[in-house]
Amino acid sequence: MYAHPQQSAGHDVQKLRREAGKWLKELREHSGMTQRQLAERVGVEYYTFISQLEVGRGRIPPDRYERWAEALGMAPAVFVKQLMRYYDPETYRLLFGSATQEDDCPATGA
Repeated sequence: MYAHPQQSAGHDVQKLRREAGKWLKELREHSGMTQRQLAERVGVEYYTFISQLEVGRGRIPPDRYERWAEALGMAPAVFVKQLMRYYDPETYRLLFGSATQEDDCPATGA
């Protein structure tokens, strides 16, 4: 069994995490929130956790996906589908096919 699903197909895990962080930052900024405000909304004690995610360190725990989606004003299914592109690209590919540019940021279209 693989430690990271991304590694099974030779994906660059660090690059995917940075891309996920960039996407999360865009969503937060589009929502007009600071890192501290988002941390409060998702129930994170330290805003530095948000900062770490935005630079590509770490992942959002799956049991928090729904809370994050709501905080960022997204439908949970849309949020998780997009996040899966970064956290588990092989499963995303099998379920939805290749990612397209229009999928990059449902909230902002970026």
